[in-house]
Amino acid sequence: MKTTLYLIRHGHTKGADEYRYKGHTDVELSERGRQQLTLLARQMQTSGIRLSALYCSDLKRALQSAEILGRVLDVKVTEVSDLRERNFGEWEGMSFSEISEAYPVEFNNWKKDPLRFHPPKGESTIEVAERALKTLEEIMKRHLGESFGVVAHGGINRVILCHFLGLPLHNLFRIEQDYGCLNIIDMYPDGNPVVRLMNYVPYGGV
Repeated sequence: MKTTLYLIRHGHTKGADEYRYKGHTDVELSERGRQQLTLLARQMQTSGIRLSALYCSDLKRALQSAEILGRVLDVKVTEVSDLRERNFGEWEGMSFSEISEAYPVEFNNWKKDPLRFHPPKGESTIEVAERALKTLEEIMKRHLGESFGVVAHGGINRVILCHFLGLPLHNLFRIEQDYGCLNIIDMYPDGNPVVRLMNYVPYGGV
């Protein structure tokens, strides 16, 4: 019997249009983000999707997104801190241009080796992948043969999708994850996963 993961990115957040690294910064959903998740939840409900469990990052934007899904799909939400977005350390809240000006050496190292280099007091991509995939494996063991949901972040979702697609982590940013998007991954007993849907959004221009 297959196990199915419904992997969702949180909705649009307050201040998201300023294009700053949020990471562990605990921002809330915007009204637009709430609309996105409400539409997705209703679409999943209409499609007859039933989840045995729903897990999420403990940051507000993921928790609030999961709570909307949980209410519509009638499933309990469980917070998991290891599903948090990457910790950007001293770069938290800064824009791309601000980082390049304030941390030119570190920023250059980041561009050369984004997998192993980490922002000052932050995490590398490899460190993020290790904690996220370990946590996901533990969750999957609890729900073998079931359908369950995970609400996380763009970076976490890309790591998980790279894993199931068999892509090297350096291809991380070839995968798009829009706000409030849905990915569906089927995992079969023979160990071969199938990514059945990726970056689906039901909300159009909302």
